[in-house]
Amino acid sequence: MHIEKNIVLQHDNQKPIVIDTFCNLKLQNQPIVIFCHGYKGFKDWGAWDIMAKSIADAGFCFVKFNFSHNGGTVESPIDFPDLEAFGNNNYTKELDDLGDVIDWTTKSFYSNGAVNTSKIYLIGHSRGGGIAILKTAEDSRVKKLVTLASVCDFEKRTATIGNLDQWKKDGVKYVTNGRTKQQMPHYYQFYEDFVENKERLNIKSACKAIKVPQLIIHGDADTSIHVEEAKNIHQWATNSQLKIIKNANHVFNVKHPWVETYISKQLAEVVSEIINFIK
Repeated sequence: MHIEKNIVLQHDNQKPIVIDTFCNLKLQNQPIVIFCHGYKGFKDWGAWDIMAKSIADAGFCFVKFNFSHNGGTVESPIDFPDLEAFGNNNYTKELDDLGDVIDWTTKSFYSNGAVNTSKIYLIGHSRGGGIAILKTAEDSRVKKLVTLASVCDFEKRTATIGNLDQWKKDGVKYVTNGRTKQQMPHYYQFYEDFVENKERLNIKSACKAIKVPQLIIHGDADTSIHVEEAKNIHQWATNSQLKIIKNANHVFNVKHPWVETYISKQLAEVVSEIINFIK
């Protein structure tokens, strides 16, 4: 297994994106699987490395990355040293970041016989699931889609804390990170960007437009995003399978940091479902 960590992608007028790749160079014609982390997430969170290796071992070139404004930096890609960037993140930045990562991946592996750049599959967790759905609808290069504990509606989440008038007046609101204890800023631009790009950011419309196969995975013990959201996505999608994982929470019963060499029973089930689906 050839693993490259923390590759730096510089792209137009944006903060850099940090990327990891997991690829078996002895195999031929492997599809590319690109993973999108969620809100307050990052590519090295918890057991994502073990998941990446497991899927790569099954014959795929696995790519994961940090969204440019997720709060990490090139020097410190884990956690949130750059809260200013975090506060300036928004959904359209993440959508455009994902487009840039797809571009980078197809260019980087174009002449590599081990990889088939015409087969791009997306996996998104939580908010990253919503981003992956939207990108699949707008980018014909994506041939399969997997969502893990995905949100089904961004509009319900843009003004969840405090009221809009106060947010606009203050210009910022803060969310406490339970693990790092940081006060994480959300600037009012987040809401303005959402309103300006409402049609592009409509997950329901995107689901109805997607023709490629889609696998929707959700835990029945998810207290962050209710399993009903997965059922909504399944109902809207024209070509989807729904898999509910028993006794699984929002992160499939792993946590950060994850020091074990194995993964939880629930995440192992997720990995197995993903491999069966993308095979």
